[in-house]
Amino acid sequence: MCTRTGPTVNIGVSSNTTSFAPMVINQAINVVINQAINVEFTHSPARLQWFITATGIVYFAFAYFVPTISAMRNWLATSAALTLAYDVALLAILIRDGKSNKQKDYNVHGSPAENVFNALGAVAAILVCNTSGLLPEIQSTVREPAVRGMRRALLLQYTAGAAAYYGVSVAGYWAYGSSVSEYLPNELGGPRWAAVLINATAFLQSVVSQHLFAVPIHEAMDTRLQRLEEGMFSRYNLTRRFFARGLIFGFNIFVTALFPFMGDFVNLFGSFALVPLTFMFPSMVVLKVVLAWISLPKHALNGFN
Repeated sequence: MCTRTGPTVNIGVSSNTTSFAPMVINQAINVVINQAINVEFTHSPARLQWFITATGIVYFAFAYFVPTISAMRNWLATSAALTLAYDVALLAILIRDGKSNKQKDYNVHGSPAENVFNALGAVAAILVCNTSGLLPEIQSTVREPAVRGMRRALLLQYTAGAAAYYGVSVAGYWAYGSSVSEYLPNELGGPRWAAVLINATAFLQSVVSQHLFAVPIHEAMDTRLQRLEEGMFSRYNLTRRFFARGLIFGFNIFVTALFPFMGDFVNLFGSFALVPLTFMFPSMVVLKVVLAWISLPKHALNGFN
C-alpha cells in the first residue's frame, strides 16, 4: 500500500508480476551463463543441462550463505571489479577483431514482419532485464539523505553504466556486423586466455547479479518461514532457509533445463506482462495520486494521452 495525503493508491496489482519477473530473470541468466560455460567446453561430452544444474547449485550456495540484500554489501565491489574486467577485456578484443575483420555485413536480413517481431522481442528483453522491483528495496537501505543518494546512483548508472552497457553492444555490431551472436564471446578471436577470462568473469559476476534479482523473493519467504526473533544463522533458520532456497532453485533448474531456449520465453513474458506494467501502471499511479483533484475533462484527456 502506497499512501499520500488525499487519495490512497493500491499498488498490489503489480506484486504478482514483479515477484514473477525475478524468477524468470534468474532462469534466463542461468541459460545465458551456461552458454558461457559451454563455449569453454565445446568438446566435452557433458550436456548443457549438466552445466545448468552445476550453476544452479552454485547459485543456491551463494543465496544460502548471503541471505539478505544487506549482506551483499561486501560483494558489490567484487561484482563491480568483475564487470569492469569483463568490459575492458571484451572491448579490447572487439576493437582488435573489428580492425582485422574486413568483411562486415550491416544489412538487416529477413522479411519486414520478421524484423518487426525481432525489434519488439529486443524491446521486451530490455524491459525484463531492467524490471525487478528492486528500486524500492534499495531506496529503503540507502543512508540519509536517501533521495540525494538515489539520484547520484541513478546519474552514475545512466552515464557511466549506460556507456559501458551500450558501448559493448555497439562495438560488437561494428566488429562483426548484423550476424553477430546474441552472446558476444561466441564471436571472439584473440588469445585463448582472453576468452577464458571473459567467460569466467561473466559466470562469477552472474552469481552476484542473479542473487540481486532474486533476493526480494528470498527475503519474503524468510519472513514467513523463519523465526524473526532469532539470528539469521541459528540452527532453526538455517534449516528453514536450506529448504526454501532448495525449493526455489530446484524449480528454476528444472524449468531452465527443460526449456534451454528460455530467452524466447523471456521475450514473451516481457511482451505480455512487463510492457503494460512499465508504461501503463505508472501512468495509472500518476492519474490517481497527482491528478486526483483535476476536473473530469482534463482527467479524461490525460487518461487518453
